[in-house]
Amino acid sequence: MHHARCNCGAVQVSVDADMTAPNACHCQLYRRQSGHYWASAEFPRDQLTITGADNVTWYQASEKVRRGFCKTCGCFMFFDAIFQDWTAIAMGAFDAPTQTKLALHIFTDDKGDYYDIADGLPQNGQ
Repeated sequence: MHHARCNCGAVQVSVDADMTAPNACHCQLYRRQSGHYWASAEFPRDQLTITGADNVTWYQASEKVRRGFCKTCGCFMFFDAIFQDWTAIAMGAFDAPTQTKLALHIFTDDKGDYYDIADGLPQNGQ
């Protein structure tokens, strides 16, 4: 069991699944929303219990995905693939230890020019 929460605690998530290896997304949309790249892990929706779900505000980013925020503190926590059976949760929201390591960088063609990716992990340009 893994636990995550927003900054103020109004939204809490329990995950009844093994922690999956997270990826880091460097796309411009995530960089603008989070202030940097965004690391998350994907979980089957039926393995998530969200306490305080009425405190989540959803931003419809496209016809395929929406992003979830705590409406109280603004914490960006969820990437929800509407037509899939999974939801990604921000790695920074999880209580330690997560017992996992970053596995992959995605959308690296869009990464910011102010940093380098030098950890040796696989990179997917798009």
